Amino acid sequence: MDFISIAKKRCSIRRYTAQKVELEKLKKILQAAHVAPTAANRQPVHLLVVQSKDGLSKISKATNIYDAPLAIIVCADHQKAWVRSFDQKQTGDIDASILTDHMMLQSTELGLGSVWICHFNPDVLRQQFAIPAHLEPVNILAIGYADEQYADPERHNQTRIPLDELVSYEAL
Repeated sequence: MDFISIAKKRCSIRRYTAQKVELEKLKKILQAAHVAPTAANRQPVHLLVVQSKDGLSKISKATNIYDAPLAIIVCADHQKAWVRSFDQKQTGDIDASILTDHMMLQSTELGLGSVWICHFNPDVLRQQFAIPAHLEPVNILAIGYADEQYADPERHNQTRIPLDELVSYEAL
């Protein structure tokens, strides 16, 4: 499958079967994160893979993961993140998002559904998983086999603003 086909197929899945994600597929998903670019190659991200019943129950205290059999808590490492000198913008959240996108698209290519979750209580995650202060939980990626229909890959023609509204050339 080419990149645009994968990107068009990807959609948020909020119902999963009980089937576990195979180790080989998990390794490919994590490899996709590993090769993702980060600002100044600082790699200021830590991934917490959760797939045990107990671990998934802990996440459920912070948010709904839709009964996914696998969740990856994506954390930015504020001790390692690159900082833009002009305005002190730290890029840890951006880097964490790039890794998440890579994992989400790899999951799609492997026939898995996923949903990017930002609505969660970070304090609960910190407490449940003993996440240290320098790591910020940025998002959770829930992954598994879809138990619902995928959205139409051609939906973007109706659900996105026109390309000429999205893009400007040389001036706004």
